[in-house]
Formats: sequence, structure tokens, C-alpha cells
Amino acid sequence: MDSKKRHWFWNLILVLTITLCVSALMVHYKNWVKTAPDHIRLLSGFYVENVAYSDLDSVVFVERIPPMIRLNGFSALEKEKGIFQEFKDSLTDKKIHVFVDNISQPKIKLVYKDSLKLYFNLKDSLETDVLFNQLQQKIPAMGMEPN
Repeated sequence: MDSKKRHWFWNLILVLTITLCVSALMVHYKNWVKTAPDHIRLLSGFYVENVAYSDLDSVVFVERIPPMIRLNGFSALEKEKGIFQEFKDSLTDKKIHVFVDNISQPKIKLVYKDSLKLYFNLKDSLETDVLFNQLQQKIPAMGMEPN
């Protein structure tokens, strides 16, 4: 029987493709949150958002995110990640960042720079609660109502 050997180039391409797909899945697996003295950084795969504490207007818990149009991103199982736009703001170009690891748990809604919104939570609801309390303490005391 004649056995054909694959060329080494195609084997290399196959291994690189599988490695790339697995690493893309791993970086989107969860939200990576880094708190610094002056800002919070949220990272989920290709999506990164830095929010300075001085720019925060409100931090509130919400049960559900409002209906939105997905500009780019993805939904898989309990995850919802990407850049969205609200239906009622379709005439303006305000983008909403969504980094939700568990859609059934409450989400933190950050409003910053007067009108930019960001929804996120972590896989563990206790970690989300701790982060929420930390962010509430960082809001500049201006006596403003949450948006």
C-alpha cells in the first residue's frame, strides 16, 4: 500500500491554526479586571476599556441590560461581549461596551464622561459585589443622581 506523507508546511499551518483558535478562546474566556489608584481597566480578549475614577458619574447594579444592537462582538452560552448601540440612540453614535461573563447575574453599569456606558460582571457574583463596592467608593462626591 502506498502511503502519502503530508508536506511539513501543511502540518505547520494546521498546528498554528489550532493554536490561534485555542488562544483566542482563552483570552475571551473571562473578564480581566485591573484596578489602579486612578483608573480601572477591563480586558476581555480584543476588547479593552480604561475608565478613570475621576470620569465616573454613576455606578449601579442592574438585573438586565437594555435591548441593544450589536455592532461587533459575540454571545455564547452565558457570555455577552462586544460593542453595542442602544435602539433609542441609533441616530447618535454612542457606543456601549458590554463585558458580561454571566448574563443571569446582576451587572454593574458604569456611566462615565457624562454619557458613556459600560456593563460588566464577573463569573463569580461575590467578586462582582466586592468590585461594585470598591467602585462606589471611587465616585467623586458631586451629589449627582445615577443615569
